[in-house]
Amino acid sequence: MPGGSAKGWITWVTAEVPRAISGYHGCAMPAPHLRIEVIDKEMAATLRQMTGAERLAIASKMFSSARRMLINHLRSVHPDWEQPQIEQEAARRLSHGTV
Repeated sequence: MPGGSAKGWITWVTAEVPRAISGYHGCAMPAPHLRIEVIDKEMAATLRQMTGAERLAIASKMFSSARRMLINHLRSVHPDWEQPQIEQEAARRLSHGTV
């Protein structure tokens, strides 16, 4: 949410960037604006109170949720694809093309 807070989680900050930044596969791409995610102080305090294992469990659940949503999206967009092809495409996208 540019210029505001996302329910105490993340504040979006837009900054001018005078140079190009590296894109996927090391390609330079113009970057007129860079959006920096800044975590809210209350959320940071909550995360600091958790153990590393608790934070990893949250991250794992978020990744699993994103994977399920992507698989369901791919299934709806490509109804002719078999399950292995859907899972391969999901893995490719989630790994930024390294799979």
